[in-house]
Amino acid sequence: MDKSFQEKFTQIIKFEPPLYKQRHQFVKDLVEKYKPKKVADLGCADCSLLWMLKFCSCIEVLAGLDICANVMKEKMHTLSPLPVDYLQPSERSLTVTLHHGSVAHKDPCMLGFDLVTCIELIEHLEESELEKFPEVVFGFMAPSIVVISTPNSEFNPLLPRVMLYRHPDHKFEWSQAQFQSWALETARCYDYSVEFTGVGHPPTGMEKVGFCTQIGVFVRKYPQTGESVQSEKPVEAVYKTVFKAVYPSLKDEKYLQNAVISEVIFTAQIIKHRLMSKHEEDGDDPERKSKFQPSMDFFSDYLGKLVVEKNMEPFVSGNEVYIPLTTIFSFPKVNRLCGTFEKLCKLIAGKVTLSSDGSAVMFNIEHDNEEN
Repeated sequence: MDKSFQEKFTQIIKFEPPLYKQRHQFVKDLVEKYKPKKVADLGCADCSLLWMLKFCSCIEVLAGLDICANVMKEKMHTLSPLPVDYLQPSERSLTVTLHHGSVAHKDPCMLGFDLVTCIELIEHLEESELEKFPEVVFGFMAPSIVVISTPNSEFNPLLPRVMLYRHPDHKFEWSQAQFQSWALETARCYDYSVEFTGVGHPPTGMEKVGFCTQIGVFVRKYPQTGESVQSEKPVEAVYKTVFKAVYPSLKDEKYLQNAVISEVIFTAQIIKHRLMSKHEEDGDDPERKSKFQPSMDFFSDYLGKLVVEKNMEPFVSGNEVYIPLTTIFSFPKVNRLCGTFEKLCKLIAGKVTLSSDGSAVMFNIEHDNEEN
């Protein structure tokens, strides 16, 4: 490489967005493409990748592993559910777990993952750990997809202040040829295919240098059988769990019931408000008093359609307002939450005031006026 050309770029190379964000975005794009339900991040460090992945709607299980428990403990609170997660539970379930341990050891808690990420990990491994790494990840864990990123040493001369390695804890940094040779041999041994790419483009005219971060995406060729997993399973767990969070989910009957009750009451209150407003407008006109005439907004238009097509008309009797459950069930959100009319009835039983035959939500006008 021409020295003056090298010095020119050494002073100006700056990645935007930063290189770590490009690596994380690469993983996120892969998740959006393959839709894995279970993802493990080996060498999760400050949990920043896990934090980003927890927002991916397809993921139901997230696990992190790192040899340094203190680093995980400093940031693990970012993986805890927020108050809004309890107020508005997601339709999917999500469990996040952090483990303290080495990627050179096998533990049954790491079985069954669809995607395993190893972002800037292998260059931190001692030679003995690197020798065990392929068997642990590709042989024992055997996920459908493995993503490994590592520095490209050929890019180092373009980086300011890099003398030998980019980080003092790095045990090695490979050239493109070295990484590809190791990756191809690993893929061959464990029946994976591998494609090479990277993030952090080199300057124009220096494309041969390659990406700043080189990446290998490994895809398992054949599905792993249950027998092969079981035969490899160690007798005892070796990792220590340092954090676990189970997010509130509508798959949990408790959270589902709360959501359904809130939506039923909300829907019924709006219908009641429209009904009472129309009664006040109609006054004592006997031809109009008992009829529900929706106003011209979206909600009332939809409700009016139900009344006409399905004969599900809310009505007033004395001091009571009755909103048929069949009307409430026909609203999209209630319908989607419950699935069946029978489940709606089961979830609100004893939690919402109903008519004597259980067919309608009932409000007492006088009681509501007193509260107001």
